[in-house]
Amino acid sequence: MCKIEAFGNLNGQEVKEVTLDDGDVSVSILNYGCVVRDWRVPSNVGEIPVVLGFDTFEHYPPHSKSFGVVAGRVANRTAKGRFTLDGKTYQLPINNGVNHLHGGNVGLSRRIWDCELDDAENAVHLLYHSPDGEEGYPGTVDFRVTYKLSGTTLSVEMVGVPDRPTPVNLAQHNYYNLNGSGDVLGHRVQIAADQYTPTDETQIPTGEIAPVAGTRFDFRMETTCAANDPENLGIDHNLVLNTDRNLVDPAAVVRADKTDLVMKIWTSEPGLQMFNAPTLDIPVPGIGGRKYGNFGGLCLEAQHFPDSLNRPEWPSIICTPEAPYYQKLIIDIAPA
Repeated sequence: MCKIEAFGNLNGQEVKEVTLDDGDVSVSILNYGCVVRDWRVPSNVGEIPVVLGFDTFEHYPPHSKSFGVVAGRVANRTAKGRFTLDGKTYQLPINNGVNHLHGGNVGLSRRIWDCELDDAENAVHLLYHSPDGEEGYPGTVDFRVTYKLSGTTLSVEMVGVPDRPTPVNLAQHNYYNLNGSGDVLGHRVQIAADQYTPTDETQIPTGEIAPVAGTRFDFRMETTCAANDPENLGIDHNLVLNTDRNLVDPAAVVRADKTDLVMKIWTSEPGLQMFNAPTLDIPVPGIGGRKYGNFGGLCLEAQHFPDSLNRPEWPSIICTPEAPYYQKLIIDIAPA
């Protein structure tokens, strides 16, 4: 079952919330940035919210740290906001130190999207026409993001159809907390990634693809962030998903430490950016008045590698009218 309600206003544009409901599970999605605002799952301690969000829209523009958005046109970091395509150099906004992050100052995550309900599929389709030159990117792109809830499983399909060659790399950016509150340092994580991309001091990959063995990014066997990172340095790195993995098996599995919830993630993408929010400190209340502090959420962002535009040897993010952008993401959160 799906329903749509008014949720707020952004510069005269109505912000709408669509709620998908299937039995005991519900997911609430905004047409602002395709945000997954609230996701409720029954657990052994009762129904809890498993993603970070806000109860009122007014808190999103000033306080959200990309909570639940679809980031793009190009998610993650691009070095110094520059890239060359077909012999022309493009300059993108610098909004993360000396680099470009998540599509720019507004990107896709702060836009109002059109939305269409699909009652037959218990889904919502969100659509946005990005004009040529928006945030410095070449070409127009018609984006379509579909969220579909079936039982405990949320599937996300992302499509981008350009009118000329242009980069696209989207990332669904939920912050998960399977305890419903507190920190995620005790969550047990397993990721099918033998390698990662080391970064420089500005979080731009060096170009090396290195083994995770012996690093705090080794989640090949189930372990916690606290065990891998005892000094609480934090993790904000791209893990290179194994190309020979059995796609029937999830790319990542996360088990809560204070509830019986387990999350499984399947993705069509080559990378998974793991971010455990070490300096998260939100000054306004979250869902149900919760306080979001350091390590309050875990992001597992399926996407292509950071700075792919400047690494032609890595999987390409250049899309064309003949080969448009497509990503499939499946997330299941349920009691063990």
